[in-house]
Amino acid sequence: MARQTRAQRRARREQQTETPAATGSVSQRARTRQQQVRPQQQVKSQTGGRPVPGSGGRRFIGESIGELKKVEWPSQGQVIQGVAVVLIACVTVGLYLWLCDQAFRHLVQDVFLR
Repeated sequence: MARQTRAQRRARREQQTETPAATGSVSQRARTRQQQVRPQQQVKSQTGGRPVPGSGGRRFIGESIGELKKVEWPSQGQVIQGVAVVLIACVTVGLYLWLCDQAFRHLVQDVFLR
């Protein structure tokens, strides 16, 4: 929502003072604005009353089951493909670290320890 310019606010105020409905006091406008910002009615909780002791666990489990039904589970092919990618990555990184370890072992033993 774009902010009003000073000229737009002045024009709005002049229009309000010209109309007979705007003859109310500033306090009436303030009350109207406050009702728009803070409604009189309190928003009631979704449960409608006090929680029953021990019902939180049942509600949690019920909502969890509902959320699990919404999940799009991967197919068997997707699971196999994901496992294969992870295993290949682990073997590649392990091989790289083993080669680095062998190279640095010879460097440390032959150069630094002699």
